[in-house]
Amino acid sequence: MNLSNATITRLSILALLALALTGCRSHDFPQYPPNYREYAYVTNSGGNTVTVLDVVNVRVDRELVVGQKPVAVAASLTTNEVYVVNSGAADGQGSVSVINAENNTVAGVINVHRQPVSIEIDSTGSLAYVANSGSNTISVLDLKARREIADLGAGEEPAAARLSPDNKTLVVANRHGNSVSLIDPATRRVRAVFEGCPGASDAVILPDSSKAFVPCSAGHQIMAIALAHAEVRPAQPGSAQLVPARPDRLEALLDVGQAPMQLALKPDGGEVFSLNSLSDSISEVITTSDDVNSSTIIGDTPVRGLVSTDNSLLYVANYRSQYVTVYAIDEGQRLPASQGGSIRVGDGSSALAFSSSGMLLFVVDARSGDVAVVRTASLSLFTLLPAGHAPSAIAVKAFKLP
Repeated sequence: MNLSNATITRLSILALLALALTGCRSHDFPQYPPNYREYAYVTNSGGNTVTVLDVVNVRVDRELVVGQKPVAVAASLTTNEVYVVNSGAADGQGSVSVINAENNTVAGVINVHRQPVSIEIDSTGSLAYVANSGSNTISVLDLKARREIADLGAGEEPAAARLSPDNKTLVVANRHGNSVSLIDPATRRVRAVFEGCPGASDAVILPDSSKAFVPCSAGHQIMAIALAHAEVRPAQPGSAQLVPARPDRLEALLDVGQAPMQLALKPDGGEVFSLNSLSDSISEVITTSDDVNSSTIIGDTPVRGLVSTDNSLLYVANYRSQYVTVYAIDEGQRLPASQGGSIRVGDGSSALAFSSSGMLLFVVDARSGDVAVVRTASLSLFTLLPAGHAPSAIAVKAFKLP
């Protein structure tokens, strides 16, 4: 059979592309067993849908219709379920859609209150806490029964509710109340309130549950709060020195850049990074001493950060650019572009998530309506996958089928 030169050229190009992709997968992707599944769930707040990405094959799996204006998503650590917060109409009731990850269908809906904006799941996977910004409350959900079992009072317009790793403190950032509420999950009562944090917008808690940090997004500070512990315990594992019981207390107000929108905590808890959206910078805070170690210009309107599992790199989503920038933590500086420090993605990056292996970073691009897939080994863009209208949040769920 005779082939034209153009046909031969086209076949050669396709063969080279196939070879390149095959080589990329063998070096940059883990080998999965046949029963392994992993998906990324992206909320499309402008389209009332969730885009499901197949992480194993790096492709779009499907799009699910959920409630009105989905704005947040979280995956259970103990069951194969994913929970989507639907903020709803401005004057209407919100809800949480329950997705069965094994077949990627909507398996149920839990009604909450007005304008829910965040969800936190406890370590047992049995309870969830939803911040209802339009009702000034926190909904406590029984996830197995799929119903609300309590409605807790918070400050004005709670923006985030975070549970300490020991499940003993719920830290609530009240954006319009300019305050932080601490709630005891066991008694479901407010334990303490700390005012003076204008635009409180997020919270992170150290792995040992000893301290919380809250960014004051309408100002230029971070609030550091020492969390109460009721028992006398060793200062360190195996140590004879005891740490006495103590109440909750305001430890410090730390000066960072303008409009710190979100905090990124190192997995080891040693440092926390403030994303200063109006200063185009990040501030590095030493969590043990509450010292602001340094501030670095990082990109145009940084809004989200994520630290690698080995505590070495901070990835920063810059909303008003088409780049994710990379900060080398040990060196205390942004990586130069020649070393992958500026990764081209879509437009308006606003959320980040790693694959379970850490080999891929998913970047949600709100303006261009897509998800950039970045290879962390080479700090380079692998592909862009389409999402729905105005994608806003992402969560990853990995599991094995029986």
